[in-house]
Amino acid sequence: MKLNELRDNPGATKKAKRIGRGPGSGTGKTGGRGIKGQKSRSGVAIKGYEGGQMPLYMRLPKRGFNKPNRKKFAVVNLGILQKFIDAKKLDTKGEITEDTLLEAGVIRRKLDGVRVLGKGELSAKVKLSVTGASKSAIEAVEKAGGSLTVATSAAE
Repeated sequence: MKLNELRDNPGATKKAKRIGRGPGSGTGKTGGRGIKGQKSRSGVAIKGYEGGQMPLYMRLPKRGFNKPNRKKFAVVNLGILQKFIDAKKLDTKGEITEDTLLEAGVIRRKLDGVRVLGKGELSAKVKLSVTGASKSAIEAVEKAGGSLTVATSAAE
């Protein structure tokens, strides 16, 4: 095989539809818009404008609220923790803190703290110290023989 013989699989690429390129193209002259009328002309937004009446999207009430000062936590599941322990990236002898998790690469960044969730299985005995944890995560860690302390920061 030579470079000039390289070719994509048949049907892998589709040619772009070039509109208004002469009668031989099949979409020349009117460009697939039919003849005359509002829709054949440019700058048409029939469904968007309601003839001066208040548009539907403005008549409907606004819903919801985004809290501007909400906390965003880095999430760690128990299954991920176990995976890192098995791979010898986390040491179970000492206390596992948020900084330890960051160094091991379990989380990318701390954000407003680390929250442990109970998805997955944890069999190792660990001593965790994090910002937050779900009830199921705390139960699973204690069931495995470890301890999970939730450090409430003074900022809250």
